[in-house]
Amino acid sequence: MATIHHEGNVELLSGKVAVLGYGSQGHAHALNLRDSGVEVEVGLREGSPSRAAVEEAGLAVGTPADAVRDAQIVSFLLPDQVHPRVYEEVAANLAPGSALLFAHGFNVHYGRVTAPAGHDVIMVAPKGPGHIVRRLFEEGFGTPAVIAVEQDASGNALNLALAYGAAIGAGRAGMIETTFAEETETDLFGEQAVLCGGVTELIRAGFETLVEGGYQPEVAYYECLHELKLIVDLIWEGGLSGMRHSVSDTAEFGDLTRGPRVIDYLVREQMKVLLEEIQSGGFAREWIAEMDAGEPRLAELRQQAGDQELERVGKELRALMRRERAEVPAA
Repeated sequence: MATIHHEGNVELLSGKVAVLGYGSQGHAHALNLRDSGVEVEVGLREGSPSRAAVEEAGLAVGTPADAVRDAQIVSFLLPDQVHPRVYEEVAANLAPGSALLFAHGFNVHYGRVTAPAGHDVIMVAPKGPGHIVRRLFEEGFGTPAVIAVEQDASGNALNLALAYGAAIGAGRAGMIETTFAEETETDLFGEQAVLCGGVTELIRAGFETLVEGGYQPEVAYYECLHELKLIVDLIWEGGLSGMRHSVSDTAEFGDLTRGPRVIDYLVREQMKVLLEEIQSGGFAREWIAEMDAGEPRLAELRQQAGDQELERVGKELRALMRRERAEVPAA
């Protein structure tokens, strides 16, 4: 059974927290920390377009190298691609004994960032995008998070992670203890096999099967993509059983009898292959080589994905729905 924490001593965050990056997670962490009474300075590269938003929010801002000076915690809330470069830029300015905090374990787990022995290395990873982390915090709720300790130089690293998690609101929903390895490998697997890769390919395959069968692309889009949000919301609220309770008996019977024929043993075998590639470091080596090369293959794949009929039809229908909503008179 997982160890789940709901409390953390925010008073342990007695010094400055340097938040590197002000994107999805960065802005949410910075603002939630500030609202919890923690001193925050945001670190941004020179000329960053996010600087105006940081200043408008009333937060201190400097370059990453300046922001980490005298910081108790340095939060790396940047894209995976730039972590090693930014770490090299700030390493010389880290305060003795400062903690390095990450919201994803990729770079630490695969050795792209290695902290000196005298620093705690911890993780607080909210299980949701930054705008949700911020919105739920403002509403008095929180986003659950996983927490981990990779290096406990102070002997108090876990409590420091719990304090940080509580300060961004995660304690309200629950903080699950994990490891950098478990978070990284399960996160990559979930993205590849289910949340991103699995879902998008299932949508595309369903759409293309209907279109090839002679059905209108617009109808196929609504059936295979548009309605997915309704089902996902039901699953999120009540699990698989809750969703099945809410849909028709016809849909439930089709789900239980036909679903295992689509996601069959061959799919499960491929999932095992994906997991093995993650566990062995094979995926990490492939992705690191791609990043080092400037991501040419990713750019090509993005272009190909954007040119699909599914995307063209969806763009047209979403524009139509937005126009119709805009034309509805206010009550």
